[in-house]
Amino acid sequence: MSQMIDPFSMSNLTKRAREFEEKDWEPFRPGVTAHWLYHEPNGGPAAVLLRYEPGARVMLHEHVGYEHLIVLDGDQYDEFGEYPTGSFVINPPGTAHSPGSRGGCIALLIYEKAVRFVEHPEARAS
Repeated sequence: MSQMIDPFSMSNLTKRAREFEEKDWEPFRPGVTAHWLYHEPNGGPAAVLLRYEPGARVMLHEHVGYEHLIVLDGDQYDEFGEYPTGSFVINPPGTAHSPGSRGGCIALLIYEKAVRFVEHPEARAS
């Protein structure tokens, strides 16, 4: 049986994310670190806090399942728009984008299924 995940408010989660020590984050992509709340093996459901350094961008990827994104702190953007603190975005299956942050951000992402990267990591120079 799975363990219950402690409930939290968005403001509490944002505060906790800012207070995490460096050891609580792991490399995700260049300039982006991850703090996994949970993730299932083999590309199943997951929830993760992503911390973008200013100017960081994640390579182009396609959503195989739904992704729910909440920008907790800072700014994020992609090919479809600009998302300041408090933005809530749903990326449905079949959509693709390359999100980034100009000033840095912390975002909560909840995945139905793992994404499929369609751009090779070395293809993005900046």
